Amino acid sequence: MPVLPECNSTLIACGMTNPGLVRENNEDSFLVRPEIGVLSVADGMGGAAAGEVASAIFISQVDALIDRPVNMQVQAVEIVKHIFLSANQAIIKHAEENPNHAGLGCTAELVIFCEDGYVLGHVGDSRSYLYRSRHLKQLTKDHTVVQEQLDEGLLTEEEAASHPMRNVIVRAVGVNETLAVDIIRGSYRTGDIFLLCSDGLTDMVPDARIESVIGSGLAPKEICGVLVEMANNAGGRDNITVLIGEVT
Repeated sequence: MPVLPECNSTLIACGMTNPGLVRENNEDSFLVRPEIGVLSVADGMGGAAAGEVASAIFISQVDALIDRPVNMQVQAVEIVKHIFLSANQAIIKHAEENPNHAGLGCTAELVIFCEDGYVLGHVGDSRSYLYRSRHLKQLTKDHTVVQEQLDEGLLTEEEAASHPMRNVIVRAVGVNETLAVDIIRGSYRTGDIFLLCSDGLTDMVPDARIESVIGSGLAPKEICGVLVEMANNAGGRDNITVLIGEVT
């Protein structure tokens, strides 16, 4: 089993993606590299199959720019920033060279596990969670119109959950020349379970039900399968991608 750099913790990880029940294409992409402590998911947007191109470009940047464990958080922060900015430029360049793909972009999550903790990069409305001590905590904040209105006190949580603009994002990779990336740093410990997912899961399955599945004692692969099935049983209106990383 892969061992996290310079420590006694092992990362067991699995990823699963599904097109859902409504959409013909799957515009999600993901990467699971537990042997070097890397998990990433990207959710594409744009017509003419451009969304799947954008998400694939992001994941290819992750795969190309991290080929070994990263020991320290300070190094990982710079790597995460570099990957997001490189992917941003690569997607913009693709759109310039392929006008029929104009408007493509993606949301993205990228976590690197280091010797002294983890570093998480986040843009858009895909999400990352940490399950610890039987409690599921959302680590990221959605970059959406509705989240901004929540922050300003203009909406309640109940109103936001069913708001018609809840999927209108205000920040994505590959849309503007400048890109602000949320960087989140933290520690991990034995028993922690990390969840990275596209909004095809969280739009269909409440956090409380996700928490109950992750806390059920299932293996990461089984958790992925159950969560994908739950999203489809709830309607499967979008592509669903689920990544689980467990620190043992």
